[in-house]
Amino acid sequence: MRQAPPGLALIGKEWSLGTYKYLVLLLTFMAYACYHASRKPTSIVKSVLHPEPVKVGWSHPWPVGDLFVRDSGFGGNVTRLRAKGWEPFDGEDGTVELGEIDLAFLACYSLGMYVAGHLGDTLDLRLFLTTGMIGSGVFVGLFGMGYFWNIHSFWFYILMQMAAGLFQATGWPSVVAVIGNWFGKRKRGLIMGIWNAHTSVGNITGSLLAASVLQYGWGWSFILPGALIFFGGIIVYLFLPAYPEDVGRPCSNGWNPSFTPAVGPKDVEAQIEKGGAVEMEASSSEKDGSVHAIGLIEACLIPGVIPFALCLFFSKLVAYTFLYWLPFYLSQTAIGGEYVSVKSAGNLSTLFDVGGIAGGILAGYISDKLNARAITAASFMYLAIPSLLLYRSYGGISQSMNIALMMVAGLFVNGPYALITTAVSADLGTHSSLKGNSRALATVTAIIDGTGSVGAAFGPLLTGIISRKGWDAVFLMLIIGALIAGLLLSCLVISEIQEIACKQPVSCGSRQQGIEGSAEEPLLREERR
Repeated sequence: MRQAPPGLALIGKEWSLGTYKYLVLLLTFMAYACYHASRKPTSIVKSVLHPEPVKVGWSHPWPVGDLFVRDSGFGGNVTRLRAKGWEPFDGEDGTVELGEIDLAFLACYSLGMYVAGHLGDTLDLRLFLTTGMIGSGVFVGLFGMGYFWNIHSFWFYILMQMAAGLFQATGWPSVVAVIGNWFGKRKRGLIMGIWNAHTSVGNITGSLLAASVLQYGWGWSFILPGALIFFGGIIVYLFLPAYPEDVGRPCSNGWNPSFTPAVGPKDVEAQIEKGGAVEMEASSSEKDGSVHAIGLIEACLIPGVIPFALCLFFSKLVAYTFLYWLPFYLSQTAIGGEYVSVKSAGNLSTLFDVGGIAGGILAGYISDKLNARAITAASFMYLAIPSLLLYRSYGGISQSMNIALMMVAGLFVNGPYALITTAVSADLGTHSSLKGNSRALATVTAIIDGTGSVGAAFGPLLTGIISRKGWDAVFLMLIIGALIAGLLLSCLVISEIQEIACKQPVSCGSRQQGIEGSAEEPLLREERR
């Protein structure tokens, strides 16, 4: 029998299944928002570490006013910091070195993801997630301590980013696996689209926190988000029930024979009817009580894993370029003939993530309605191309135009990224070929997001190099990445179109065995063919 988290055990109160689900949604949302908040400081301080020639005529973005521009005596300090910079990033190759520390973080993050996914399927998810959050907080804080310790060694910052990346790799496979343990497939796209707002909420929170203390020294911009994720890890340890069995509930994605419910058969039936359990089928090994975590090769053979993983490679290349470089771009680009300050650029960049929240929810809702994950993801990636062109071409006309186009770009860039890393990963992690083995959730999620994170590593690095030739070249790179991401889903898109065209009352009424209406139906049909 599994044991309840210490905080819940101390409360000693039995809650309904719905209440536990809300608690899981809230805690995993908070946990991954903390992860993303701790990744944001490097983008905020780039313009301080590597200043460009001092600009004049600070602007006041409409319509949000003072929130994005008030510097409260910080204006003179901005000029001084931009003129001096921070060794070793203040030289001619400063943007390249900043790109390299992003690469160090994301390379270790992507490599660690493959290992973390398998560990997440074999270790206790609550303890694994707690360790990752606390470790991330420590190394993010140590990066900021380089300011107070007056460290100017490039290798110190590289090593801190590498260690932080390894610990951050624990986050995504863990939270998706926890959600997959608690929730079935019905309306998964919409639920996870809303839940995935934690990415943008974390980015916004991290940007605002880092910018709010920048005037006291850039080190504080790391220490504050680091402290946030550190204490978030403690909350997860105390209160997160990573598995329904932890609180005496049946697993929603597969029957665990080692689980003995503390209620009668009728109560279990009632819970199943309410969505507490979706699948009760077991393979011969499960009947013997031997549910095990699958390996990386087995997970890669699940239909759809490789195409979506490769698509996410280019999707995250685009998304993470904005994550790490948008504040720098805003501070160095004239908007309506004026320039925003470093602090204002960090705050203004949060509006990209506001559009991203809407994009994740919209993509999840549409994919549920159409029962077509690949069509939705590919369509968003194709629509991201004109939105990027418009933002680069017309974003500098006025402040209101920049804000509007930035939010539209965020909607189409983050929409497919959010869909693939949540609903698609959870669908494939509970694919029928696994025969109810729910211990593949973290492994499949790690393969998809780990591959995507390799692209996320290349995006910021290439931006640091290409930006020296001009931002037009950077946006061309992003447009090519978005196009390739959409094309990689072509086979799955064709398969889903055939499925939709085949949905006639008589000719296609032979679909049965509960497959129709599931989020993974097109992939299952492809497998049968």
